[in-house]
Amino acid sequence: MAHDFLSDSWLDAVEALRDEAPEPPAVMKDLVLNITVVGGSDGDRDVHLSSGQFERGHADGAPTKLTVPFDVAKALFIEGNPQAAMQAFMSGQIKVEGDMSKVMAMQAAGAPSPEQAAFQEKIKALTN
Repeated sequence: MAHDFLSDSWLDAVEALRDEAPEPPAVMKDLVLNITVVGGSDGDRDVHLSSGQFERGHADGAPTKLTVPFDVAKALFIEGNPQAAMQAFMSGQIKVEGDMSKVMAMQAAGAPSPEQAAFQEKIKALTN
């Protein structure tokens, strides 16, 4: 069953897959980013990325906060389209507060491993 991206039911479904998640790239292991996704059908949503996994709400003490349009977040995190994020960043649609080097570290993770790509496909299958 597919769920709307970032809805409570989507987050529940993603959390249910957590035990199947492959090891994140080394640069992602200690990375925590707060993300506010704006413009979704249910309004704005606060999440954070911790060791490559989405979590609900913002993490206390995270060094960086991103504000990202809903369609860009979906293109990046679900469709695996880093170009969408780069274009949105260059046009000022993505706002970065705090330590920009953390965002660069995420970018430095490079292409996903075959295991990560397979897991990403499972998440994509859950997503409207």
